[in-house]
Amino acid sequence: MTLSNKNNSVLTRRSLRVVDAESHDGSAEYKRQVHKNLSTTRLRTLSTQMSYRLDEGGGRCTYHVGVEDDGRHSLLDYPAVSESAWILEGIARSLNSVVLERKMIQDEIIVEEHCEEGGHDRLRLEEDALNVTVVDEPPVLGRGNIHDVDMNGHLGGSVMDEDEKEEKEDIGNDDEGEDCDDKGKKDDVTKKAKLCTEEGSFTRCELTIQRVETHLLDPSPLSLSTMSRQAGSSSFGEGVEGVATTDMNRLSLDENKEETKGSSSPRSSPPKNNAVKPQQSAVEETLSSRNIRVAVVGNVDAGKSTLIGTLTTSHLDDGRGSSRTAIMKHRHEIESGRTSTSSSHLLGFLSSGEVVAGRDRARLGKMKSEDEIARASHRIVTLMDLAGHEKYLKTTIHGVSSGMADYGLILVNSRHPPTHMTQHHLNLCCSYGIPVIVAFTKIDGCPDHALQTSKKELSKLLRSPDIGRRPFAVRTEQDVETCHGKLHTLAPTIDISCVTGEGLDLLRKLLFGLPKRRRHEKKIDRPFEFLVEDVFSNVPGVGSVVSGFVNAGELAVGSEAKVYVGPTDDGTFLKTVAKSAHIARINTSRVTAGQSATLAFALNKETRKKLRRGMVVMRANPTSTREFDAEICVLKGEGTTIRESYQAYVHILNVRQTAFARNIEIVNDVATLGLPPGRGAGRDSEGIVLRPGSRARVRFQFAKRPEYVRPGMRMLFRDGRVRGVGIITGIPAGVVAA
Repeated sequence: MTLSNKNNSVLTRRSLRVVDAESHDGSAEYKRQVHKNLSTTRLRTLSTQMSYRLDEGGGRCTYHVGVEDDGRHSLLDYPAVSESAWILEGIARSLNSVVLERKMIQDEIIVEEHCEEGGHDRLRLEEDALNVTVVDEPPVLGRGNIHDVDMNGHLGGSVMDEDEKEEKEDIGNDDEGEDCDDKGKKDDVTKKAKLCTEEGSFTRCELTIQRVETHLLDPSPLSLSTMSRQAGSSSFGEGVEGVATTDMNRLSLDENKEETKGSSSPRSSPPKNNAVKPQQSAVEETLSSRNIRVAVVGNVDAGKSTLIGTLTTSHLDDGRGSSRTAIMKHRHEIESGRTSTSSSHLLGFLSSGEVVAGRDRARLGKMKSEDEIARASHRIVTLMDLAGHEKYLKTTIHGVSSGMADYGLILVNSRHPPTHMTQHHLNLCCSYGIPVIVAFTKIDGCPDHALQTSKKELSKLLRSPDIGRRPFAVRTEQDVETCHGKLHTLAPTIDISCVTGEGLDLLRKLLFGLPKRRRHEKKIDRPFEFLVEDVFSNVPGVGSVVSGFVNAGELAVGSEAKVYVGPTDDGTFLKTVAKSAHIARINTSRVTAGQSATLAFALNKETRKKLRRGMVVMRANPTSTREFDAEICVLKGEGTTIRESYQAYVHILNVRQTAFARNIEIVNDVATLGLPPGRGAGRDSEGIVLRPGSRARVRFQFAKRPEYVRPGMRMLFRDGRVRGVGIITGIPAGVVAA
């Protein structure tokens, strides 16, 4: 028989449809066979595909193994199907998911007539469903430590008391009568049914997979590289007998059957009542209400990137920069050892306070992705790595201004006294009202006299009138509990070393116990406001994408999510549709206040060129302006003289642009906006002059383009160095640009 005739014979035999054809959308996936000896790249592709199906099904999906894409039976033997199911179960475990049901189905295909050599058998479908063998096999890898999982993948589903169980069983026995006896006979047949593992036993499998948003399902979940190594040496011909599984309660699949019967994806049937808000998932809640944002600042040689790399990877540094290379983004940063861009990194904690390791040992030390850390964590600390070199000061200022930091972690090299950059960073955090924590780094091998000198110099800076903090040395866990809740008056100081690990446990406990300072969840009822921090104009297969921070409100993305993006250079706003959204690389249908997210817009090639950093995304059509009024306070420092027409670079959250002062009014009354009382202002022959320490009401005008600002936003202005801070008090009438 030629190769073409053999292929035609196989296609002819695979002509019996057992399920409906596969859909590109939805939570159902069909696989003919997943072969062993797969590369890690192929397993990663299968993992991405399964993650998509889980997202489509709201955390639950179904895999049909031994079935073609058009729904026809693949006519595979039991060993091939069992092997494929094992590999898929391992992929599910790597995605923090468990197999709820592993159903093997045989005797669907009947050999009606055996043909002579050179032909093929005539096959038909079994019409009587009672003759089909269906066996529920236990998952090969078990279900970890999970005893109950709800439809969203959360722990702690409803547990029934023993009395209630017995009562329900009695009621069921009384009502069913003879029907119950018939059902019992059928159950006995199912229990006694055995699978045939010989050649010609046409088998298919149905796997029901549920995502579990916790790391309690297994202390050491399988990794893809481990599976690729084990698959080559595993044997599946003997079935699943003898495989050790965890003794656990059976998970019920009867919940919400009526909901999943009509549609394969929750997105295909949106709720009719738009007023009812969907319940927030565990990951979304972790990334909003249980997410502490910490800005890490310090001088260029303080070891900021090294500390963040050591904390997030759970590996100590080798003293030659091995930790910092794990988080740096650009080649010149790795070569020079200097951070030039702002970046964020997730440090995850379990509910017990244990750190979620950022590296997977089973994957040869490969870094975990943000979605893996987010799904495994109960509480997250977002560490914002900011530049320390003086020439990157404007990048650091913008990072603190737009980063919505809850706390500031200031690093000081213990071997050198604090520099002028340390003072700038302290003033910057205090200008925005951010509590600070000080860490003395590189204490391994540091002389005692150098460490004491650094602490004395820093104590002077903290106790100065501009900072007003009292240093508090943290040496024990009791000290950690003492400083919690008092960070507006205290400045905890910790001695740490990323090489020996000294002090890192205390720092982790301090970060884990920090209370949430910014309550963005209280802004959900406000109008939606998304601050654009970065723009990706042409993402393949998606289009234009923007990343930023949800400052207020919430947005359900989709074809009905009409939003306004702007302002553009002429002050107008672009009307578009927010097609999709991601948080920590996890696809989501809704973004809420307090989350860092990315949004994909439906814009054409010409319109997407107008996108830029500093824009805002809103539901209602907003307005932009070129002028705004602000009450400012000039900071103390080097000689600073501010007059009318004074030009400075203004930072207002994510907005940064040159502006000049059009009008100045001296304010000498008691501060009402959190700024110190004014002093030092005066007049000369040329008009009003503002000097360090003075307060005034100033009308600023943007020099280049209109921007979206509103009263209440905090601002900072500089001309090389930080010169003052303020709060926007109003928008002048008649100057709206659009």
